[in-house]
Amino acid sequence: MAPFMLCVICAFMLAACEESDSGISEIDIEAPTGYSLSAGTSTIFSTSSFAYDSEAEWVTGDLKKRFMRGDKLYDDARTSGNGYGGGLGPVYAGYSCGSCHRNAGRTRPALWEDTEGSGAYGFSSMLVYVTRKNGVFFQDYGRVLHDQAIYGVQPEGKLHVTRHYETFSFPDGDTYELCYPEYTITEWYADSVRPEDLFCSVRIPLRHVGMGQIMALDPGEIEALARKSNYPEWGISGRCNYIVERGRRQLGVGGNKAQHADLTVELGFSSDMGVTNSRYPEEICEGQRQMEQGSMMGLLYDELDISTEDMEDVDLYLQCLGVPARRGVNKKTVYRGEQLFYQAGCQLCHATTLHTRPRGTTLLKGTQLPWLGSQTIHPYSDFLLHDMGSEIMGVGLNDNYVSGLARGNEWRTTPLWGIGLQEKVNGHTYFLHDGRARNFVEAIMWHGGEGEASKNKFANMSRDDRNALIRFLESL
Repeated sequence: MAPFMLCVICAFMLAACEESDSGISEIDIEAPTGYSLSAGTSTIFSTSSFAYDSEAEWVTGDLKKRFMRGDKLYDDARTSGNGYGGGLGPVYAGYSCGSCHRNAGRTRPALWEDTEGSGAYGFSSMLVYVTRKNGVFFQDYGRVLHDQAIYGVQPEGKLHVTRHYETFSFPDGDTYELCYPEYTITEWYADSVRPEDLFCSVRIPLRHVGMGQIMALDPGEIEALARKSNYPEWGISGRCNYIVERGRRQLGVGGNKAQHADLTVELGFSSDMGVTNSRYPEEICEGQRQMEQGSMMGLLYDELDISTEDMEDVDLYLQCLGVPARRGVNKKTVYRGEQLFYQAGCQLCHATTLHTRPRGTTLLKGTQLPWLGSQTIHPYSDFLLHDMGSEIMGVGLNDNYVSGLARGNEWRTTPLWGIGLQEKVNGHTYFLHDGRARNFVEAIMWHGGEGEASKNKFANMSRDDRNALIRFLESL
């Protein structure tokens, strides 16, 4: 290593050990440098609108044929008829996987785009969880509000949003704005639910980046992170979510609250599209009054709407997707932003480096994907739950929705790999679980609870340093 570079790194590390103005000791760590492959052998070098939707290089031969078939099943709109490609509804939230996850990303949420503030009568791509305030589901609606329906059937309800804005100032005088959404539901198909009895949690789609690597994560490594993820001086203490799926207790790694141990392909077909399958053979509208009254009976079929073989091809497609490599890593501003990311303690939750277990993953019907095994990956997440629910604008990120062991104020650390390409892939920069953050700055400034100290570090940076940290995020 050149003497000059050695001096620079040493100076940075010495500075990192000094006491900051906030009284929090800086992290004694060297920010990693160089051109890291985001997902080992699954890293791809694409910056196009298909950067999330391209297969890894090891996907060849018969695997490639199955990948393409799974891609088609994922993207093609389903119809209300019986047979191949049918089974939609009678009520549903999306008409295909790709309708909400355009190019395997996050379809632009129409509800946020609607100037009237409702988005009620068009397709929104937003998922709405509803529950009573005592945590019990509504008998007529279940856990998800299905705001779309096939001809002759009434949607379960329509979501509306009222936006509240407030302007804040950084210590240096620069301003930023936060937007808090207030949700209401109207046009309930059955008895209206009183707002005072309703908890409503709205989610925009997750990016389907690195799904195979997430499924191949070494559970022991995640559990070890939970044991040592205790930084009292930063107010950070992550924990695992455990859920019961397929009859056994498992570590949750997927979803906004780490509430899933698999990619929920079967659940997605059932709950989101109303497509019956071997794991969920009943219609999602089972038990609804309009079904009992006979209005749906002519629209229902005895046979399953999709086979397990088809669903495994969708599972394969998701797990074989490549992960975009970082970009611009040798630029001075990006490198400076990476240092600041570490100085702000962001990596204490957004863990830079993890590993996959040796044997890779196993799909729904037993297909093995050993190519995902024994990989060093850089997801920028510890996949643990953290409290993010402190008060901002009189509210916080607490959605009052319990998932497994996750409380309403707890969220899984969002993996950041590929995040810098979201605008290119999907044409927007809405972040956080419901899209309330409209850019990176707002996403950071919504951090509360265990993210409070790092947020304050960012807020107290100079304008140039804040911009450099954002530029680093754009490189991921």
